[in-house]
Amino acid sequence: MNYIWDIIIKARQLGIDETKIKFLAAKSYSPYMELSNENINFKDVQQEVELNPYYRFYEIFKYFFSLDNFEDIELRETLFDVTIHFLTSIDLMSGMNKREFYSRFVIKDIDNGLFGREIKEGFQLFERMDRIIIAQNIIRLYITGEGLYLLKDTVRRIFHKSTIYANYETIDELLFYIPYARNELNVDKFEFIKDIFLPIKFRAEVYWMDHFGIIGTDETMKIDNIALY
Repeated sequence: MNYIWDIIIKARQLGIDETKIKFLAAKSYSPYMELSNENINFKDVQQEVELNPYYRFYEIFKYFFSLDNFEDIELRETLFDVTIHFLTSIDLMSGMNKREFYSRFVIKDIDNGLFGREIKEGFQLFERMDRIIIAQNIIRLYITGEGLYLLKDTVRRIFHKSTIYANYETIDELLFYIPYARNELNVDKFEFIKDIFLPIKFRAEVYWMDHFGIIGTDETMKIDNIALY
C-alpha cells in the first residue's frame, strides 16, 4: 500500500471501521513515499497510520508542523487527522463514475430501511463487493426494466460459474444450476436476489452442486451426481 486511499479501501474490504483509523504526520519518512512504515510492503491496517503529508499535500500542510511551533500540538494533530480523512474521501470519489456514485445512495437507502425491513435484513447477508453489484443492478432495473437479464447477471456475478436455462415451451421458467453448497446462507442469498429481480410471471428452480442430466452433455451425466428435473 502506497497511498492513504489504499488504507481505507483495505479497511472496507476487511470490514474495519475507517473512522477508527487515526492518521499521524510521520516524524521520519521518505520524501518519495506517502505512507511511512518500517515494512514498505505492509498489508495490514493499523489503528494509527503515519504518513508524509508533504508528498501530495504540501500546500495544505506546509505550516502545520513547523519545528519552531510547540503550541496546540494536540489540536493540530486532531485537525490533521480530520483533514486527512476528508482528503481521503475525495481521493476515493475522484475515480468514481456516475453509476458508482448513485450506487452508494442505493446502498444507504437499503441500510436505512427505505426498501423495507426484509430487504434491509437480507442485504446484510452479502459482502461489500456483492452489495455494490446488487445496488448497481437495481439502478439498471429502474432505467431499463430488464429484470430477467439483471437476475441472470446478478446470480452469475455473485455465484460464479452458475449456469442458467430458460424454459419457454410449457411455462415461463428459469432453471439455475449453482455449483455451491446448498446451505442456509446461500439459499437466503439466492432468494433475496430472486425477490428483487425475478419478474412476476416467471418461476425459478435451483439445483445446487449436482446438475440435472442433459443427454449428450457428458459433464451432466455423471453417476451419483445427477439431479432429477
